[in-house]
Amino acid sequence: MTSTWSLVVAVVVLANIIACLWLLIWTSRRRPDEVAEGAETGHVWDDDLREYNNPLPRWWLNMFVLTIIFGLGYLLFYPGLGNFAGRLGWTSHRQHDERLAEVEARRHAVYAQYDGLGIEQLQDHAGARSMGAKLFSSNCAGCHGDDAHGAIGFPNLSDQDWLYGGSAEQVYTTISQGRRGQMPAFLTALTPEEVSGLVAYVSKLHTGEAPRRPDELIGQKKFAITCAACHSADGSGKLALGAPRLNDDTWLYGGSPDQIRQTILFGQKSEMPAFGELLTDTERRLLAAYVLGLSSDAEGAAAMAHAP
Repeated sequence: MTSTWSLVVAVVVLANIIACLWLLIWTSRRRPDEVAEGAETGHVWDDDLREYNNPLPRWWLNMFVLTIIFGLGYLLFYPGLGNFAGRLGWTSHRQHDERLAEVEARRHAVYAQYDGLGIEQLQDHAGARSMGAKLFSSNCAGCHGDDAHGAIGFPNLSDQDWLYGGSAEQVYTTISQGRRGQMPAFLTALTPEEVSGLVAYVSKLHTGEAPRRPDELIGQKKFAITCAACHSADGSGKLALGAPRLNDDTWLYGGSPDQIRQTILFGQKSEMPAFGELLTDTERRLLAAYVLGLSSDAEGAAAMAHAP
């Protein structure tokens, strides 16, 4: 705030306080032309509601004076008069920084026991898994769901299907740096026949059956020209690009013919935010360990379900 505006603010604030005090004194003095104290003023409402000239209660006047004194005392010790910081030197920014420092100190103390531990070690640590679950609930559940099963456009983190790789390093990188994926729109690049062919071919890729129908054969040919560069010739995807596998039955944006057609025609765009500046290194490793543990648990449960 400039010195001119600081002076204006200080003058306005003090003028208002002085005006309140003057109004209190002026209204408490009886003028010669006033109706005598306790007498009727002559104003009548609703036939029998009469107005009397009675003074304000003494306690009310005292409270008013105390409020003015409190206001002046506050302005002496705390900011309120332009750039004058007050005798205590208090600022909201400094209070915020001090409280944030206290919270950060307590936060670091909680996670200090996991400093230096690798992601693989944290996966086998019950306390670390619990802390990872809390971090997931606070930072990831909004998109991936409380159970990490995801939704349309948000990957399922409890299976073994990874867009950018499922190693400890790859998951840690995804959390730290975020990811951006985009499927281009082919609305103007394909004919209706080619779109229908791609829908038929992609819908059947996960079955492993060879294309036989005419539309599937058209789709196979167009897939090799248009889609294989990102999704690979066999539809296995590419981790470097985050291009999803199309030869399994896991779908990021839905696997119905209408949903596949929508994706081909209008494309898709997704973004995983980076948490490198929001979470500490230890917190990111705890989160990576928890996410990897989710997929490991799912894999183990599936293995037990198929065991003889």
